[in-house]
Formats: sequence, structure tokens, C-alpha cells
Amino acid sequence: MLNAAAWARVVPFALFMGLLALRGAVPSDNAWGWDPRWFYALNLVVVGGALAWYWRQYGELARQNLPRWREVVASVGVGLVVFALWIVLDAPWMQLGEPTAAFVPVRPDGGLDWPLIVVRWLGAALLVPVMEELFWRSFLLRWISSPRFEGVDPRESGLKALVLSTFLFMLAHTLWLAAIVAGLAYGLLYQRTGKLWCAVIAHGVTNGVLGIWVVWSGRWAFW
Repeated sequence: MLNAAAWARVVPFALFMGLLALRGAVPSDNAWGWDPRWFYALNLVVVGGALAWYWRQYGELARQNLPRWREVVASVGVGLVVFALWIVLDAPWMQLGEPTAAFVPVRPDGGLDWPLIVVRWLGAALLVPVMEELFWRSFLLRWISSPRFEGVDPRESGLKALVLSTFLFMLAHTLWLAAIVAGLAYGLLYQRTGKLWCAVIAHGVTNGVLGIWVVWSGRWAFW
């Protein structure tokens, strides 16, 4: 049975996944004339609203738990390394099927749709790192170690929790090998520093730089 602290971490993630599934299920030529790509903007409102609603329950993200500057530098470095590996670990055998909701922010005339790009980038670089790290690391990694996860020091959560949470993290991504690298990197950073902000920063750097690279290169499959 999940307690209030668990639900505070599960609900935003569940809302995000629900909206992602909805976006993938609505065809681009639907009868209502909706552009399903704009469902991503709902994440900023719905998931962002849920995070704001529960914010006081996220003690790990309180001001007193902010990382020191050396931890910030290390987190940025980890995020950059994960990005560099993510864009090369894309061979066919490294993929679990095809993306269910590919995001291609291009207008019918072939030009870039910058409002869509901004919405997508803000969600990926700012919203997703907080939402996912609260779920995958703050909740799931520690819950695997003990159902009374709030009392688990991440530095003592152990190898089993790291491996299992990373495996489940992998199942939520198309690029399974890249996801393993990312999950282990963020999880180890969390376990070593004991600070969720470090994992959030690393995740945010990976997603932020990836978004810039995707727009620059036109490799929309990575979005």
C-alpha cells in the first residue's frame, strides 16, 4: 500500500505517461483537427501543476539539500557524458521497438515550428528531470531497498536497488542500452552524493543538450 509520500512521486509520473500514451494514440489527421504534438504542452500544465501541488512533500529538493559547487560540476559532467553516449548507442539491436509518439516539430512547409520546439525543450530539460528523478530514484530506488523508503539514505540503498530500478527505467525507453547507461549514471550519482538534486541536474543537462543537438542535427528520432 503506497503512502502519501509515495503517491506524491508516483502521480506526476503517471500523469506524464498517460499524456504520452494519449499523444501516441491520437492520429495527426484526427476528426477534431487537433495537432497531437501539442499534447506535450499539457505536460507543462498538468504534470507541472502536480509537482507544484506536492512540492512541500519533496524534502530532498528543499533548499538545505542543494548540492555544493563541486557536486554541481560533477553532475554537469555526468550529464554531458550520458548525452555523448546516448546519441551513439542507437544501433538497431540497441532499440526496443519504435517510438510510440515521435515528436517532429516541423511545419508543412518544411520550416521549424519554434513554439513546439520551445515547449518540447522546456518539458524535456526542466520538467522531466524533476518528475523522473522523483519517481525513479527518490521513490523506486529507495522503495526497492525498503518499503519505508522515506527513511532510506540513498548512500545506503545498495546494488540491488540500483540494478532493479535501472532495469525498470530501461523498459520505459526505446534506446535500452542508452537508458541503462543513463539509469546507472544518475542512480550512482544519487547514491554517491546522497542528493537528489545531483541526479536532477545531470538528467537536465543530458536532456537539455540533447534537445539542442536534435534541433541542430534534425535527428528527430531522438525526441
